[in-house]
Amino acid sequence: MQIARGLKALRTRAGLTQSELAKRAGVSVGTVNRYETWQDRAKLRVPTTKALADSCGSSARERDALVQLVRDQDNGWWMDHPAVPEVMDPLMSFEDVAEYEHVFANALVPGLLQTPRYALALHEAQDMRTDADAIAGKVDARIKRQAILERSPSLHLWVVLDAAVLRRMVGGPEVMMEQIDHLRTISRRPNVDLQVLPFNAGAHAAGSGGHFLILGREDEGDPLNGMNVVYLELHKRGLYLDAPSEVQSYKLMFDYLRSQASDASASLDMLASARQELT
Repeated sequence: MQIARGLKALRTRAGLTQSELAKRAGVSVGTVNRYETWQDRAKLRVPTTKALADSCGSSARERDALVQLVRDQDNGWWMDHPAVPEVMDPLMSFEDVAEYEHVFANALVPGLLQTPRYALALHEAQDMRTDADAIAGKVDARIKRQAILERSPSLHLWVVLDAAVLRRMVGGPEVMMEQIDHLRTISRRPNVDLQVLPFNAGAHAAGSGGHFLILGREDEGDPLNGMNVVYLELHKRGLYLDAPSEVQSYKLMFDYLRSQASDASASLDMLASARQELT
């Protein structure tokens, strides 16, 4: 998606049609369209990306940034992990280069904050008629993804957690107590902010909408190097949005959710209270 947006921006700046760019780069119009509309992501190639960027008169920095994105897609550990569904490949690629990730979770603890036993209980419930080895592979992939929080420079994660998540019994009391303890611990990290949206907040900005993520990276000096993507988690699939108006709508929604949720200190108290209820 970021590659597609970058190439399209370069072509627009150069004042070229897709047909004109195709002729200059020595590729088909279909290839130009495929790269600009983010189709068949696995088929993106470095030489073609270079040819398209160069034919638009890109600077060396702009071209190299796009080429690096293509290479990063192929080098991510998730590309070869058998338990990572194809729909998750783009999300992990975006996380790998994002500066921040904002998450609203209304039903379950977000994947980046799940404990292994919580993740296992979820997959055992969701993946009916799936053998134990396959489920173990999915749990391994989910926990491995959490390494993004340890990288340098660190990803800043901000989560607004609906209070209902703390009351949904996943895996039994022991698993939930362990999960809540993990949330209390990890929320004290400098790169993690966690707020709980209490029931008494009433109707909220997300309305009847579900779980969503906003991933971003700002670069005022080079807009092509910036990134803003929304990921909507659906059953067995995901939806990616990068149209500026749609991204801005979700950013505004998340800002209101943050204002409606309890602050960090009160959220820690709510986590402690939820854990006490389990004992």
